[in-house]
Amino acid sequence: MRAVDIIIKKRDGLRLTAGEIRFFIENYTAGRIPDEQASALAMAIFFRGMDYEETAAMTLAMAESGKQVDLSSIRGVKVDKHSTGGIGDKTTLVVGPVTAACGIPVAKMSGRALGFTGGTIDKLESIPGFNTSVAISDMVEQVNRIGLCVAGQTEELAPADKKLYALRDITGTVDSIPLIAASIMSKKIAAGADAIVLDVKYGSGAFMKTKEDAQKLADTMCGIGNTVGRKTLAVLNSMEEPLGNCVGNSVEVAEAIEVLKGGGPADLVSHCVELSANMISLGLGMDFAAAEKLAAEKLSDGSALGKFAEMVEAQGGDPEVCADPERVLGKGAFSRWICAEKDGVIQKVDAYRTGMAAFTLGAGRAVKTDPADPHAGVILIAKSGSVVKKGDRLCLLLSDSPVRDEAVGFIKEAFVFGGGNE
Repeated sequence: MRAVDIIIKKRDGLRLTAGEIRFFIENYTAGRIPDEQASALAMAIFFRGMDYEETAAMTLAMAESGKQVDLSSIRGVKVDKHSTGGIGDKTTLVVGPVTAACGIPVAKMSGRALGFTGGTIDKLESIPGFNTSVAISDMVEQVNRIGLCVAGQTEELAPADKKLYALRDITGTVDSIPLIAASIMSKKIAAGADAIVLDVKYGSGAFMKTKEDAQKLADTMCGIGNTVGRKTLAVLNSMEEPLGNCVGNSVEVAEAIEVLKGGGPADLVSHCVELSANMISLGLGMDFAAAEKLAAEKLSDGSALGKFAEMVEAQGGDPEVCADPERVLGKGAFSRWICAEKDGVIQKVDAYRTGMAAFTLGAGRAVKTDPADPHAGVILIAKSGSVVKKGDRLCLLLSDSPVRDEAVGFIKEAFVFGGGNE
């Protein structure tokens, strides 16, 4: 068997066997197949696609390319959650504690993100002292003790995905449903959870631009998860506008804490309750309506906030962040208010442009070695439906570096006006 023959076969639109896919993934991971050939196969898949069986075979080969996490010594049904990304998506910081407060163990591995803002790990590391480098044995002990741990992914977890994703990012092959599904599900399967809830985004601030494509991706991932014995379900969510009012790292932590205290923006609260209810339903075998009620109770009675504080303290962070987020997290050395230049009604705050503003301020990274500014971000004062007068504040830009005009340009373009502007 030769790698070039596999590439040609897929280039010509033919179906690959599970054996061919495993051969390619194993040898690419081991360094016996060069990046050039892996890039060629990714491009062939991008244009020719893969059927469900091919995608499932690729997922399993990638999941088995490294170590499998064994969570069997954690008591109860372990439920994981994964988001396909978005602008202002801090849901893990809320749904993890809510789910754990219901007695469901949450042992979650998250990553650092490329692009607009940092990932969940970057957000948590904006809390002084918070340690995300947790050994699996320590994660198991912590989850058995307090019910919750969110840590960085180990290098041994699905190494084939790490290599392939780096190639896809620079060869224009990211937006492929089979490749996205295999990438996400290989890590989730290798991470050892019993059940998985997928938060699949669509819109201007997401990989999937249409709801139809998001549904296809969700169906593919759920099929793979359920086929390999992981109870898997998906929730679709629009990302035309940012989720919540804050986009960045520390500012999103502060907003998540606000939700855990029983407040927060309605859109963020609603989505977190929906995700939590699905996790609770899988973990406790409860119907969705009852699980939704329980999730809301854990936010209102303070028990979810207590779980978050326990996790922060267990992982070396300052639990006082729950009482006084601004003092513990600090804030950007530079700030700039953006005000309305005319009267009108905000019709939309574009997620992509808001994300680009946060990225330009320093909240994200272009390559994985770039630092992410923990204080950079955008705090929205007005969102769709807001009636504003000329001079009213629309949002606040924050950064540890002088606010760049480029960021101002992006955020001004994000606000789409109607009404009095016409």
